[in-house]
Amino acid sequence: MHSLILLGGAAFLAGVLNSIAGGGSFLTFPALVYTGVPPVPANTSNTVALVPGSLASVVAYRREFSRVKGLNLKLWYVVSLCGGLIGAVLLLKTPDSVFRHIAPWLLLFATLLFAFGRQVSELFRGRLHASEPMMMLILFPIAVYGGYFGGGIGIMMLAAFRLYGLSDIHVMNAMKTLIGGSLNSVAVVVFVLARDVYWRQSLTMMGFAILGGYFGAHYSRLLPQAFIRGVVIVVGIVMTTYFFLRVQ
Repeated sequence: MHSLILLGGAAFLAGVLNSIAGGGSFLTFPALVYTGVPPVPANTSNTVALVPGSLASVVAYRREFSRVKGLNLKLWYVVSLCGGLIGAVLLLKTPDSVFRHIAPWLLLFATLLFAFGRQVSELFRGRLHASEPMMMLILFPIAVYGGYFGGGIGIMMLAAFRLYGLSDIHVMNAMKTLIGGSLNSVAVVVFVLARDVYWRQSLTMMGFAILGGYFGAHYSRLLPQAFIRGVVIVVGIVMTTYFFLRVQ
């Protein structure tokens, strides 16, 4: 029972974080591993649990989509789905023993990207020609990473959108939740067909992630972005350190 309570609380907070700034996997993936789920099934179960929360955020952001103009979103959508599919298949081909050693580095990469994503975005902004082909070249590997692991993918997408020239944070968040949720939905289909999901844990987390995703998106404008970012970074540092110590 205490494991289910832990997973439910982590999923709710993850839904909130994903709807606002990303980083929810910093909470749910370690929580699943802590409660005894092997690393690869923990990653697949985590994706299954959090996708409905992302889609709930899409509903809450529905007004923002009317402000998206001049973009070929269908192309963005297809590229993201293909990348997510490839990433999901790669994950299923990775043995647990290998992923156990890869996970800390993925968490470290995601944490650093989340912490310094804005600076990286500003560094390249103006040095790259903002075009749709360039955006697809950036978006595809992000989608592959999202299907494989997903930690920090939200800040990757926000940085990519900023490079493309978008500036409205609420519109970017809306697009992030739609594209991220969609590519993870493809990954979910792959994971379910492969029967590599711990359903009791995933279903427990799913309901709480939906609540967190909806309310997080609905009330995101009331919370200081700097505070949310700080919380995610601290959690990322703690979880990364824990996983590095765990593989020693």
